[in-house]
Amino acid sequence: MPPVITDLAMNTESDWMNAAHSTGTTIMAAEFDGGVIIGADSRTTTGSYIANRVTDKLTKVTSHIYCCRSGSAADTQAIADIVAYHLNFHGMELGEEPLVETGASVFRELCYNYRDSLMAGILVAGWDKRKGGQVYSIPIGGMCVRQQVSIGGSGSSYIYGFVDANYKSNMSKDDCVKFVTSALALAMSRDGSSGGVVRLGIITEDGIERKVVLGNELPKFFED
Repeated sequence: MPPVITDLAMNTESDWMNAAHSTGTTIMAAEFDGGVIIGADSRTTTGSYIANRVTDKLTKVTSHIYCCRSGSAADTQAIADIVAYHLNFHGMELGEEPLVETGASVFRELCYNYRDSLMAGILVAGWDKRKGGQVYSIPIGGMCVRQQVSIGGSGSSYIYGFVDANYKSNMSKDDCVKFVTSALALAMSRDGSSGGVVRLGIITEDGIERKVVLGNELPKFFED
């Protein structure tokens, strides 16, 4: 006799299959001497199901401004596209690259005005000739604050102590890359919604340099 499928089981399966894609994630941005480094894991989940293992959560806004996305994948991608559209026109009007602070302000306005409809936590990072490398944190709700180092996503709660103990102002590029990679690896080892590879972006006056740290290349800690 076949097993009886209860209404509860059917409803649970339906809810799971129809859940929105969410970047339950770990994102990070840090200023160093000469620019900023952005980083994120690559796991996108639908409920408890891993929908994509190699997502790119570092999204281009202009050639010198990028954002890291956490929350609803659809919401954050739509916001990033809208901001990129506005800044493209703004740059043509100015005849030069928009300021990072300007980009962050457009993100903040959208996230605040639609705070009841969106689930989006965003880090905006980039370089401009006026203030150099900058990081702006825009959490859910639409607040905007500049920070030397900022973390977000579900995995961030595991690494606040590590970040506070190890970040230093005016770090060298290599030291900052190592710091960001280690922080993300720690979060990915603890947070079930974070995983995959580590994607890094090093933004300086010359533009962005992208790097990928594969799973078997991530730093190890107590496991050694």
